[in-house]
Amino acid sequence: MKTYLRLLSFAKPIGQFAIPYIFTTLLAVVFGTLNFALLIPLLQALFSEDTIHQVAAKPEFHMSFTYFKDLFYYYFYHSKAVYGIYGSLKFVSLIIVCSAFLSNLFKYLSQRFMEDLRVHTMQNLRVSVFNNVMNMNVGYFNNERKGDIISKVSSDVQVVQFTVTSTLQVIFRDPLQLIAFFIFMFTISVKLTLFSILVVPVSGLIISALVKRLKKQALNLQSSYSNMISFLDEALSGIKIINAFNAIPYIKNKFKAENDYYSKVNYSMIRRQQLASPISEFLGIVTVAGILLYGGYMITNGQSGLTAAQFIGYIATFSQVTRPAKSISEAFTYINQGLAAGERVLELIDTKPQIVDKPTAVSAGIFTNKIEIKNVDFAYAERTVLNKVSFDINKGETVALVGPSGSGKTTICDLLPRFYDVKEGNIIFDGADIRDLKLDSIRSQIGLVPQESVLFNDSIFNNIAFGKPNTTLEEVMEAAKIANAHNFIMETENGYQTNIGDRGSKLSGGQRQRLCIARAVLSNPPIMLLDEATSALDTESEKLVQDALNRLMQNRTSLVIAHRLSTIQNADKIIVLDRGQVIEQGSHSELLAKEGLYHKLINMQSFNTEA
Repeated sequence: MKTYLRLLSFAKPIGQFAIPYIFTTLLAVVFGTLNFALLIPLLQALFSEDTIHQVAAKPEFHMSFTYFKDLFYYYFYHSKAVYGIYGSLKFVSLIIVCSAFLSNLFKYLSQRFMEDLRVHTMQNLRVSVFNNVMNMNVGYFNNERKGDIISKVSSDVQVVQFTVTSTLQVIFRDPLQLIAFFIFMFTISVKLTLFSILVVPVSGLIISALVKRLKKQALNLQSSYSNMISFLDEALSGIKIINAFNAIPYIKNKFKAENDYYSKVNYSMIRRQQLASPISEFLGIVTVAGILLYGGYMITNGQSGLTAAQFIGYIATFSQVTRPAKSISEAFTYINQGLAAGERVLELIDTKPQIVDKPTAVSAGIFTNKIEIKNVDFAYAERTVLNKVSFDINKGETVALVGPSGSGKTTICDLLPRFYDVKEGNIIFDGADIRDLKLDSIRSQIGLVPQESVLFNDSIFNNIAFGKPNTTLEEVMEAAKIANAHNFIMETENGYQTNIGDRGSKLSGGQRQRLCIARAVLSNPPIMLLDEATSALDTESEKLVQDALNRLMQNRTSLVIAHRLSTIQNADKIIVLDRGQVIEQGSHSELLAKEGLYHKLINMQSFNTEA
């Protein structure tokens, strides 16, 4: 129930939908019950001269069920006395038609209000889930499978939409309809109704036993589905490698195994769900047969006080009791699946980002002095990556990070915009610890060009203007020219409006990198983080990209991760890292003179180039 109520909290303001829904549902139930109540006078008009309910004078108005009942019978017998049986038939038929029209009208309106509530609730839920995912720190995504997140945002929310919220209709409307039917049946015969009411608890006990394991199965089902989505995402992303290693049969078999498990759990759930409806319907029919026998015995022995018309009307009314009872039983089978999906969604919403602004955080001013990295320690889980790292980045300097793979270069770049927080030590931004500054104010002053181009399935214009919605075409073109990208853009089919495909698949590696540089140029940040973008390019592309990078770094403070050491020989300062520690720092000439690790790395690359 706690999960269900939390999901309903996303329906706020719920009164906007719930109040008209309750009002229209009440009217639909009243007129729906009236349709069957009118069967009795209809049968009396056709087959009986009984005047047991005849009212001699028109009753005075007072708000009660008895008044409306007496008013109806007054007009019924008045029309029968004046116009005969056929006249009373016309009167009752007109009332039935009007009642049926109003019943279905209010039923339609109540369903519309409920659908509005459902869509509104799921809209809020999806936005909340997506917003929370976007607020997560980068480290969260290293520990979670992307497919599992996608499954929760899409599939699980969809399951919640068509189970938990839809059952609101059943939970309110159908019990109300059942109560109305039983009140009417009690007015006809208390004994018969007490006998027939036994079907409800018996049916409930049987169905509760059926659905006992549904929630656990639903959790397994959603987990298996998220595994398939994760596997599909990985297969599509790595399709070249899969083909290159002739791994298609292996991938097919792996997907088939997961799909078989998903289908097995799904079959088991469906079998249990589908048993609920026929069981409740069968019990209803058994009860109707019992009522026929018991009621027939009472009538033939003169014990009931029932007329034939009342008894037939009673049977017709009870036959409709199975419909809301069946809906309720079906709702209980499906709600477990919805709650299981809801728990997964709420788990994602409840996951709090590890890196957030402090309540006392202030906005950082425009960068004017230096960034100080003081005795910084960092570890991924139990694996230490940085150990007592210290160096400064002065305004206007180009600082290069070099060292063997795994020495901690990329980690330092990730710490500056607070993708992660240091474990020990401090990063000082113009005299203030970055943990005391607002995230947005720090990141707005840092531009990033990663080694792997990150582009979106959109136009060239929108990729360059990413995050700046009011950018003009002239501004984008100027940034592209600085990044050596304008010429190749104009050669594409639609120029700046050309779609570049998934992750920029329609472009070459050098073209993708130049778009990323143009994006960084347009943002015009005072600080640049460059995970050298030329390491995987051919010679011609490398020259164009390196030229663009040089333009980008002009008059900016830059921190460069260098893979090709020849590109950073003019850096103001070179930091040499090994196993998470700073072992050397200085200019290119100073480090060569020391003949340490930097000198060794230079010689190794020179040897490889000559070879």
